[in-house]
Amino acid sequence: MQPVPIHIWPFIVAVLIKFFVGWIWYSPVLFLKNWQLLSGVTNEQMSGGMGKSIAVWIFGSIAMAFILAHAVAYAGATTFVQGAEVGFANWVGFVLVVGLDAYAAEKKPFQLTIINTGSNLVALILMGGVLAGWQ
Repeated sequence: MQPVPIHIWPFIVAVLIKFFVGWIWYSPVLFLKNWQLLSGVTNEQMSGGMGKSIAVWIFGSIAMAFILAHAVAYAGATTFVQGAEVGFANWVGFVLVVGLDAYAAEKKPFQLTIINTGSNLVALILMGGVLAGWQ
């Protein structure tokens, strides 16, 4: 992998975007109840091991921001819109494909796939925009 300079403030903001988009997405304000119904996850299951879940979520946010920073640099994106396009392309090529694979294998409702991939769509578009547009 070619070295890419990581600008610390846009990187931190991108990590926070990923984390907070997911936090809001899976909250009672948006899709928590539908997600629980479709996935079969109960309130009791959600409350156990919250610290571990948050640690995994933060690690994933850091990893996604790091890889997306490379994709943005490799694409030569230098504006918010160009970065958002890179985020969208990565969502289609990776997140959506994995979500569709899970949908095909698990036979769960397609609405669950939309919920599970949708938060990453929003996050990747915003993250890509920040990483490209804020140099």
